[in-house]
Amino acid sequence: MRIARRLTSSQRKAQILERATALFSRYGFEKTTIALLAAECHITEPALYRYFPSKKKLYAEVLKSLERKINLGSLAEKIDSSEDIEEVLFLAARGINEAYTKNPEISRLLMYCSLEGHSLTSRVFEIIRTPYTRILQEALERLMKKGLIQRVDAAITARCFIGMVTECAMAARLWKRAKGPTCDPRKNMANTIPIFARGLKII
Repeated sequence: MRIARRLTSSQRKAQILERATALFSRYGFEKTTIALLAAECHITEPALYRYFPSKKKLYAEVLKSLERKINLGSLAEKIDSSEDIEEVLFLAARGINEAYTKNPEISRLLMYCSLEGHSLTSRVFEIIRTPYTRILQEALERLMKKGLIQRVDAAITARCFIGMVTECAMAARLWKRAKGPTCDPRKNMANTIPIFARGLKII
């Protein structure tokens, strides 16, 4: 094994998290072993266990690090300050697309957790998917109370819209090598959001 360069404790922990994120998104939770991760970091398995006592806890920390990278606070503030449903939808869609573009591992983590169904699957959705739905649902409820949009089931509407946008954001990365036209999230937003907004506006 190659001798690892000396890192501070915080640097080593950051390195492990970075490599773990890459491996979990490449191989999934089940096939990413502590032995593989230790080899990637050029340390022994016992050394890695000093930072993270189990693979499950390490995966949970990977999710927390992704949560910190996604700036949901800023997105929520922008959406909360708008009373135009079309703008609200564009803001939500843009936030998702930017998060998936800056953090390409998100798509693969979502895909693997859905396929593997391990015990942290619900946590993945809580961190990566659910917050967007909650922010949009709250915005829809606020706009309905003000009489600015039609009465709808805010939870279902938010889930459907976020699901549509998320699928487009994931497709742009997962299917970019497939034959046929590339799925461009910006074109999809420009085409679909006005249609979705018209269905919510009070005529």
